[in-house]
Amino acid sequence: MALQCRLSGATFQSLKLATIPISSSSSRFIFRTLPKTLNLALFSRHSAPKAPPFSVLIRNLSAPAVAAAPAAETSDIKVVKPQWNAAIDFKWIRDNKEAVAVNIKNRNSNANLELVLQLYDKMLNLQKEVERLRGERNNVANKMKGKLEPSERQKLIEEGKNLKEALTTLEEDLVKLRDELQIEAQCIPNLTHPDVPIGWEDSSKLRNMVGSPRKFDFPIKDHLQIGKELDLFDFDAAAEVSGSKFYYLKNEAVMLEMALVNWTLTEVMKRGFTPLTTPEIVRSSVVEKCGFQPRGENTQVYSIEDSDQCLIGTAEIPVGGIHMDSIVAESALPLKYVAFSHCFRTEAGAAGTATRGLYRVHQFSKVEMFILCRQEESDMYHEELIKIEEDLFSSLGLHFKILDMATGDLGAPAYRKFDVEAWMPGLERYGEISSASNCTDYQSRRLGIRYRPSESPSTTSKKGKTNLAATKFVHTLNATACAIPRMLVCLLENFQQEDGSVIIPHPLRPFMGGVEAIYPKSR
Repeated sequence: MALQCRLSGATFQSLKLATIPISSSSSRFIFRTLPKTLNLALFSRHSAPKAPPFSVLIRNLSAPAVAAAPAAETSDIKVVKPQWNAAIDFKWIRDNKEAVAVNIKNRNSNANLELVLQLYDKMLNLQKEVERLRGERNNVANKMKGKLEPSERQKLIEEGKNLKEALTTLEEDLVKLRDELQIEAQCIPNLTHPDVPIGWEDSSKLRNMVGSPRKFDFPIKDHLQIGKELDLFDFDAAAEVSGSKFYYLKNEAVMLEMALVNWTLTEVMKRGFTPLTTPEIVRSSVVEKCGFQPRGENTQVYSIEDSDQCLIGTAEIPVGGIHMDSIVAESALPLKYVAFSHCFRTEAGAAGTATRGLYRVHQFSKVEMFILCRQEESDMYHEELIKIEEDLFSSLGLHFKILDMATGDLGAPAYRKFDVEAWMPGLERYGEISSASNCTDYQSRRLGIRYRPSESPSTTSKKGKTNLAATKFVHTLNATACAIPRMLVCLLENFQQEDGSVIIPHPLRPFMGGVEAIYPKSR
């Protein structure tokens, strides 16, 4: 999807809640040290050479994201200030502009690289002029310390006054220019893994196919018909109460949701993850730092009127914020969390039979996995996350495929993303039930989450003061362990029986009080 960025600010759209204006999209750039001779084939799906080791690619920036002041105004110019400042290496972008441009194109991003480079050059020139005037002002101040004739002193006073006025104007212009540069540069997406296929969703590469579709010897029903006959949910009443794409779960469907949540948490915790429940309202700046920008009229984010808060679309956002602006002990890494939350999405632009029923709704329950790790370990943990997903869905008896998603389908934070699509016989198609993303240090640079390498030697200054080793930004990864509505679609449609009942998969039965099947209610 295209990444929308507007200098004048963007607006969160909502269905029932009023909108609030926020600053422009805040995508941050991940900076990496590449060879002086840049091989653009690394960014091509057809390239044979492999990328250098990941630890070599990462270039650390020492400055964390810093909160910025609210929008300021002058008498004649309204200045749009970013909600927070990203530590962006503009020199690296300028020196590698061809590679950055290719990545922006492949990601189908609307980031304006040429404008970023123009603003950066203007900023450098303005900084030089500011420094020159500061030097002249200091020279004038030093001259006035000596014995001077009254006329000469008056001349220096006038010169100092003129320099001060000129410097004040230029410094104000420099602040405005830095804000504009920051807003535009934050639109640049993460770099992309060299093995990611280039193109739109249909260019995505099949990674694995698990199981095979069940063969039915009776007419199959979709989950809507099954749910109606088994009295499992009510869309009509929810539409009257809340609007379209809301629903009530009833009877065994409620038990099935709770069983899925508890079973998933239990299984993931066995793999060393710490369980969490999270806030479901967060600051809009945290949403942006995690890379979830409003995208024009198709934003997925609900905002709260007259506040800087939003409803979360995934637990990834509040979990990512737990360690915001902190230095984590390297010995504590990796940090693995599994979080349960309710999620809220506008689903703007979604319509048609392919999104009917429980497949695409505004509110749902979800179990999310999140990992913070050392830079050189993120590829390994990405494989671990997709393996956990594969184990979970296989144990439920589902047929699904795993895709390495193409560049045009990657969100701004993702360096690489695997999607899991399960077969839904009633809908007669595969539908996405999960994804696993490696965001490298895209989010942590914005959230300010770092660690200090324990093996790096410290140095001692001439004054005898110990200088600690430089910190590094952690890598973050996220993956959906269970999105309840779509899992209900899969279970109801794949395990329906000819007599109208639905069999409960064996792993879930202990969490449903031993219930083995859902049967039609007696009239």
